[in-house]
Amino acid sequence: MENLAVAVQTSDMSLWGLFWQAGFVVKLVMVGLLGASIWTWAIIIDKILGFGRAKRAFDRFEQIFWSGQSLEELYRNLGDKRTTGMGSIFIAAMREWKKSFEKGARSPIALQMRIDKAMDVALARESDYLAARLTFLATIGSAGPFIGLFGTVIGIMTSFMGIAGSKSTSLAVVAPGIAEALLATAIGLVAAIPAVIAYNKLSSDAGKLTARMEGFADEFSAILSRQIDEKLPRS
Repeated sequence: MENLAVAVQTSDMSLWGLFWQAGFVVKLVMVGLLGASIWTWAIIIDKILGFGRAKRAFDRFEQIFWSGQSLEELYRNLGDKRTTGMGSIFIAAMREWKKSFEKGARSPIALQMRIDKAMDVALARESDYLAARLTFLATIGSAGPFIGLFGTVIGIMTSFMGIAGSKSTSLAVVAPGIAEALLATAIGLVAAIPAVIAYNKLSSDAGKLTARMEGFADEFSAILSRQIDEKLPRS
């Protein structure tokens, strides 16, 4: 009983104490999950700020595009600047437009297809940029609890082996080891829950921004189609 009392008194039941008392594997799981949690929050903050900037950039571009400014003038203003989103789609289409006419385009159908293809490539590139690193959130959201559970299982196995060695089933002996093990599951949930919520929200936001770019690409394609019909009448 005296040894049991000493063991209970030397067990630090604070979170920090439970971490340091855990076994190597459980510590490794905890550190990995904490690192994943930090990286998850970094991605969440970066994406929230980035999507906000993208939305404002889309609003500004649409305001300028529909202001009545000529396409040639807008292309000259944006040609030397680093563009993203709708601006990149516009630049890709206008670049193909100008190259085709400089080389003496004759087929309106072929020209329209090339312009649409250029916009599709730019749209795919911008969509990939919006969705970048979101798969990491999905991975942590799905795997985090299981990684934490793995640490818990290892910790509980180690505790049971310690119980067998001490030949004591007292709760005071079992509790510290079980608490250390369950801490791994708790950290796994702390990493996974924000990741799942953020992934669903950010994926939805990325989809809305991509839909706006697709809508602009369709509208711009129709505008250029009318201009192609004026410059290259269909036979």
